[in-house]
Amino acid sequence: MSTEELPPRESMEFDVVIVGAGPSGLSAAIRLKQINPDLSVVVVEKGSEVGAHILSGAVIDPVSLDKLVPDWREDADCPLKTQVKDDQFFWMTGSSAIKLPNFMMPPLMDNHHCYIGSLGDVCRWLGPRAESLGVEIYPGFAAVEVLYGENGEVRGIATGDMGVGRDGKPKDSFTRGMELLGKYTLFAEGARGSLTKQLIAKFGLDKDREPSKFGIGLKEVWQIDPAKHKKGLIQHSFG
Repeated sequence: MSTEELPPRESMEFDVVIVGAGPSGLSAAIRLKQINPDLSVVVVEKGSEVGAHILSGAVIDPVSLDKLVPDWREDADCPLKTQVKDDQFFWMTGSSAIKLPNFMMPPLMDNHHCYIGSLGDVCRWLGPRAESLGVEIYPGFAAVEVLYGENGEVRGIATGDMGVGRDGKPKDSFTRGMELLGKYTLFAEGARGSLTKQLIAKFGLDKDREPSKFGIGLKEVWQIDPAKHKKGLIQHSFG
């Protein structure tokens, strides 16, 4: 079935459409409703639930959270409970680990005011916070297309069609995606979001700008003797 043969999408209109229920998308939604409770705000998230695509364990500076949700420390449901107590830096050689004194480290490496936690859990906690303010969150709906107006302006996004077979043809359960139209559309789908890359190319947003720089991070989960666990300890290694 070609695009011309597909039934038209139904559409919904909002003041603000946000793509991605990560930390930035949810924080933006909460802040918008704090500024103006009458705004209609919707967040679409491709994951089956909020936080499903946020796998990172993180050391989190609470400065932004203090401004967004000042009472987060008193909220029993907030997942950030462990404050950093000790930073250790090691230079790794082939056979040993040399501990470096903390005073040699730049200020940005001082994490003692930060908290250790799961970024996915933080998002799962922010989601209900946003919904309690009236934000609509649609998990399980991926934004697959940017919608443009007559003058080339961004009008919103379309979610993907459902019930499509492996051959690309509609099945009996086929359901057309939705058009979510907004006065403003905020793309918070991550550093390499598919729609964001299209917008950067279309509007030349990277013209005369330094290219984005990315690093590859490898994460491992270690199971250790509980007797060796030190709450609030962070260890960094180089070499």
